[in-house]
Amino acid sequence: MGRYLDPRYDLTFKAVFAEHPDLIISFLNALLPFKDGEIVTEVEYLPFELVPDTPTKKDTIVDVRCKDQNGRQFIVEMQMYWTNEFKQRVLFNASKAYVSQAEEGCKYGCLQPVYSLNIVNDIAFDGDDYYHLFQLAETGNPERVIEGIELVFVELAKFKTKSVGVNKMQNLWLRFLTEVNESTKVVPQEMLNEPEISKAISIVERGAFTDAQLAAYNRYWDMVATERTLLEGSYNKGVKEGETKKNIDNARKMKQCGVETSIISAVTGLSQDEIERL
Repeated sequence: MGRYLDPRYDLTFKAVFAEHPDLIISFLNALLPFKDGEIVTEVEYLPFELVPDTPTKKDTIVDVRCKDQNGRQFIVEMQMYWTNEFKQRVLFNASKAYVSQAEEGCKYGCLQPVYSLNIVNDIAFDGDDYYHLFQLAETGNPERVIEGIELVFVELAKFKTKSVGVNKMQNLWLRFLTEVNESTKVVPQEMLNEPEISKAISIVERGAFTDAQLAAYNRYWDMVATERTLLEGSYNKGVKEGETKKNIDNARKMKQCGVETSIISAVTGLSQDEIERL
């Protein structure tokens, strides 16, 4: 095992961002779409657990949850692989955090925005952009927004050091998440020159963790590899089944049009016996 642990692991990610207010402040200001005068200057950590309003619903656990000097709430998640279920969970958690303000006695007029920042180590959306902001906006007039919940997804798999439009600290934080790992021998000086990034790098040094934590770290990556294999297997199976169905539909149509069985077989890949049974 190398000198550094991968900061994308649940334990290391929380060690950096859920225990050091200065680092989560820097991270939020670098990754969230704040306008002038909206930056975070102070944070108070909140419980990781988002408790449901009825005992029949499951609790959900997030990686980092905090609020700033204005009462805005921030939920930060590190997700290794993309699923549609994760997208729905993000919306649920942000909505729950927003609604919980009313449950605590806050009237509608004092409800503060909830920002959900989701770092995804995978491909989540079509296109080349790695940064995605979702707001409640009017169709055809995206500048007209109802404030309250903002969802941000950052695809690490698409991030490049020289991505267009990225600011300096966003670049460095995303480089921290994508470049620092077990194989890192020398950390680039430009990362060490930034105090917050340098501090984060020191936190994920292997020597800062116990033997039990290191064992859990290894088990985690084994689990991630296994789960990704299962997901890829399910995807490939679905693709194969879809192609087979398409070939059967095409063969049935060609057969109805009187196309010879040998030609149908050559086009669709189905055997002549399979075509005869259609």
